[in-house]
Amino acid sequence: MTPTLALYAMGRYAVLVTGPAGAGKSTFCASLMAHAHSLGRNMHLFNLDPAAERFEYEPTIDIRELISLEDVMEEMDLGPNGGLIYCFDYLLNNLDWLETELGEYDNDYLVIDCPGQIELYTHFPVISRFVELMQQQFHFRVCATYLLDSHFIDDKAKYFAGVLSAMSAMINLDISHLNIMTKMDLVAQHEKNGLSYAQRREIERYMEPDPLLFADQDESLNNARFHALNQAVVQLIEDYSMVSFLPLDLSSEESINLIFSCIDNVMQFGEDEEPVEPKDLENEDANE
Repeated sequence: MTPTLALYAMGRYAVLVTGPAGAGKSTFCASLMAHAHSLGRNMHLFNLDPAAERFEYEPTIDIRELISLEDVMEEMDLGPNGGLIYCFDYLLNNLDWLETELGEYDNDYLVIDCPGQIELYTHFPVISRFVELMQQQFHFRVCATYLLDSHFIDDKAKYFAGVLSAMSAMINLDISHLNIMTKMDLVAQHEKNGLSYAQRREIERYMEPDPLLFADQDESLNNARFHALNQAVVQLIEDYSMVSFLPLDLSSEESINLIFSCIDNVMQFGEDEEPVEPKDLENEDANE
């Protein structure tokens, strides 16, 4: 038996970075890129935002080379939301460009920086159609991350609205999914002496959405007319029990590594790689 020393194809992998504007998507993409490169892993940035302006890492695939939101708004007399839908429809109708751009990344890892308009993930089918093409036509294993800013914790109503948006994106995209609470380093910095045990326990209630958070809120802050609606929303979140968050602290290498490992796990990174025989077995084969 002659062992092979060639590298085996490990498949094609892509992670979508989604979430509302200001959640830290581009910063998160840059952190993933830096961490992957520090591990000797090949990771490339795919900019899927036709309105993007600047990046820490230059995209190797960029939708703006095909179409830009600025041009669409000017030529088609559309607003930002309508222009984005047009851009993605145009992308999905020009798959030759996409196939050519994706053709060089057989053994590499793509991180896809997406626009901040959450309607693209929660209401319209354009991103889900893109994901379907990536999986079925271009044979990528795809997972999604949904980023939510930790400032949402300051307002329970806003927080639960964010949880609902994350759940809606999970249902709409229908792929392996991780929800990430970003800027957790700012939460710790807010407390001069760090977080106490009680404060850490309180934050954990937001990582695994606790329906009693609304009950803890001063009722005087709630409009009585919306009390039943608020309770129904919280009950819906609890009944589905789909959403939980991983805390992201960009000042902590351990935090970035944990999330990177979780992304690898949900996509089964490396499962297609053929095992290489140990060197002692190679030597035995050579002696035979």
